[in-house]
Amino acid sequence: MKLFIGNKNYSSWSFRPWIAMMVKGVEFEEQLIQFDFEAGNPKFAEFSPTNKVPVLHDDGVIITESLAILEYINDKFPEKGFWPGDIKTRALARSIAHEMHGGFSGIRNDCPMNMRREIGAIDVSDQTRKDVRRIETIWRECLERFGGPFLFGEFTIADAMFAPVVNRLEIYQLSDEPEVQKYSAAMKGLYAWQEWEKAGRAEPWIVEEDEA
Repeated sequence: MKLFIGNKNYSSWSFRPWIAMMVKGVEFEEQLIQFDFEAGNPKFAEFSPTNKVPVLHDDGVIITESLAILEYINDKFPEKGFWPGDIKTRALARSIAHEMHGGFSGIRNDCPMNMRREIGAIDVSDQTRKDVRRIETIWRECLERFGGPFLFGEFTIADAMFAPVVNRLEIYQLSDEPEVQKYSAAMKGLYAWQEWEKAGRAEPWIVEEDEA
């Protein structure tokens, strides 16, 4: 099983399945292909039908899109607990994971994930401020209801989907809510998080359009 990913400093979509598989102890081979926007990422076409990352190859099956990859891994390793066991809790976890997948356009556009960026505020849109308020609400309600340290107690796909947001809220100084700080500390305390961040910081490549 091979997971193709992009730059660890910038690739939020690659980060999502990678951190989930690492936290849950799923063995896989990692293949990092550097972003090259001027050339249109020509190497991506060699392994990705969408010319995007991440992509998972497993025994002749090719899966694109972060959330689809995570659902596949959940189906393949049901014993790993990628989703909560209770059906209603699982539905809620899926709901917010899909909200993350399809929404929050403001924070995506204004505040790219950037593991090595120095912490500092920037001017953001009203949509981004609205996105941040919604994220704060989701995290606060989940932590209060399920007790933490992660959104549904144990680490799940929902946490993987919000992992890049932890970086964004910190480096652009978007929230000082206590529950945001608490949850961010739990996420950043993960060995998998720390390994990804260390690798991202060490990358020499600069992608100007992702340097907010």
